[in-house]
Amino acid sequence: MSPLRRIFPHPLLTIALTFVWLALVNKVTPGNVLLGAVLAILISLLTSAFWPNRPRIQKPFALAWYILIVLWDIVVANIEVAMIVLFKPHAKIRSAWVSVPLDLTSPEAITMLAGTITMTPGTVSAMLAADGTAILVHCLHAPDPDDVRDSIKSRYESRLKEIFP
Repeated sequence: MSPLRRIFPHPLLTIALTFVWLALVNKVTPGNVLLGAVLAILISLLTSAFWPNRPRIQKPFALAWYILIVLWDIVVANIEVAMIVLFKPHAKIRSAWVSVPLDLTSPEAITMLAGTITMTPGTVSAMLAADGTAILVHCLHAPDPDDVRDSIKSRYESRLKEIFP
């Protein structure tokens, strides 16, 4: 293992954690950048033993596009949930549990899918099947649960299959 790899066992994680730190402190100063970088390096070093096989991102540009799609969906879902809460009579809200069968096999991809579902207002990932073949999702308003399932599979899962081998 190279000396650089020993210091930065997970370079993308280190960069991501540094940006998360800067977002949390909400002020970009040299001190905050330095502190964020030091914390990110320490966290990467301390957690590297827990995941010796780093996830391989097959298409980094597809990951960037996926992030933009998720951010857009979060904005749209916030508006939809606000409209449901403010204007839809309680009797007309159709909450549903939806089982989404998974084609994903990578634990990182499944975790990203579950996180994406939970971050999108109006849906929450409730449980993953013990064998990892399905995820249970609760939807605030789902008049057609099959449509929700198909939407998750086509909008998120298909893209994650491209990103993670």
